[in-house]
Amino acid sequence: MSQRLIPKIPTMSAAAAALVISMAPVTALAGGLLLYEVGTAEVGLASAGFGARAQDASTVFTNPAGMTRLDGNQATAAGQLLWGNTKFSIDRDRTSPALGSGDGGYVVGSGGWFLGGGAFGTYTVSPDIKLGFGMTGNFGAPLSYDNDWVGRYYVQQTTLLGLSFLPSIAWKATDKLSLGASLNAMYGIYKNNLAINNIDPRFGDGRLELKNQTWGFGGNLGMLYEFDKATRASLTWNSQVDLDFSSPANFSNLAPGVSAALAKAGLLNNTVNIGIKVPQGVMGSVFTQVNDRWAVLGSVGWQQWSKFGQVQVGLEDTSNPQGGLTTAIPFKDTWHVAVGAQYRPSDPWLVNFGIAYDSAFQEGSTVSPLLPLNSGWRFGTGAQQQLTKDSNWGFAMEYIYGGTLNVNLNSRLPVVAGGRGDVVGSFNNIGSIFIATYYNFRF
Repeated sequence: MSQRLIPKIPTMSAAAAALVISMAPVTALAGGLLLYEVGTAEVGLASAGFGARAQDASTVFTNPAGMTRLDGNQATAAGQLLWGNTKFSIDRDRTSPALGSGDGGYVVGSGGWFLGGGAFGTYTVSPDIKLGFGMTGNFGAPLSYDNDWVGRYYVQQTTLLGLSFLPSIAWKATDKLSLGASLNAMYGIYKNNLAINNIDPRFGDGRLELKNQTWGFGGNLGMLYEFDKATRASLTWNSQVDLDFSSPANFSNLAPGVSAALAKAGLLNNTVNIGIKVPQGVMGSVFTQVNDRWAVLGSVGWQQWSKFGQVQVGLEDTSNPQGGLTTAIPFKDTWHVAVGAQYRPSDPWLVNFGIAYDSAFQEGSTVSPLLPLNSGWRFGTGAQQQLTKDSNWGFAMEYIYGGTLNVNLNSRLPVVAGGRGDVVGSFNNIGSIFIATYYNFRF
């Protein structure tokens, strides 16, 4: 989060960057920015039994140890569509009138819509050794507020995305115990665009843009213990991944007085470092087949969001800028709990449903419009059909309810004197709907 001059980091090719966007996650609305949803059956289960289910190749992502349960070589292709009801409601009595009346519109993705998904495969080396590979995006949040929204001096458009490549291995150590590990090679994209108060209305708003791509590396470890053919339990650990973004502070359309003040403060040609830490997490899960028709699943997890490192970017006083361009935002660790069930009404069909809760990761009773999410409830359902002995397909839906989140941003100076203004209001009854479909096959 410090600022200094450093060489520009080489970027990934345009084609690879497009792939990141196509498989990237969206605002989770609960428990931070790490999603359980990547288009697989976990959507319909609300993540219940996350690491213990191990019924298809997506276990590469949820628990690599689960690959030992899969026969032959298997692959899973998954896609999902999300719509987010995330829209700001202005408190007009407390928001600075000079900021206008724009509410920002639906801020997730494009008009509230966004695509995601993943692809996973497993390969049998021997009865006790499995290899796997996965590619998915489950970290980040792309947000886009309308140009005239009242909080434009705090955030306008922002993108924080991570695409994980997961080469994996699993070993069946005993008849009951399996162990697995994955390398998490994460490609991250960071963009932040916001307006700069030019003070003089003849010039309109200035602009500050930060953007960078970088790689971060971590590891995932998993254990699966099968008490008997009906019951199994898992424990997984995902390490922290450091995404060390850095970007030149690209200013544009600045009024002459503002440009001179920034130059005097040494901010015009600086490079801004944004140190993001994708948090480590631990998850315990269980699966038990009660009878031929019913199975029950559950999960409990923890994520270390207190080390996240996200910052608010901007200028508090454009007439006399002091200090840097970033302000740290405090976060706290989160807890997760989920319960669900599977029901087989007939031989070809399997029905999934689940419910989950994630605790808040932002401190206090208010949130930043940079991250309009906090605690939340997940409600999922779906179904899966066996097509042949080697293939099946499924679909799932999930609703995440995030409640009402308050925003209370106060500026030291009024807008007419170069301040960002007071932005007060709320995101009311926020929620997201996931619609997913997936295909599993053995070869």
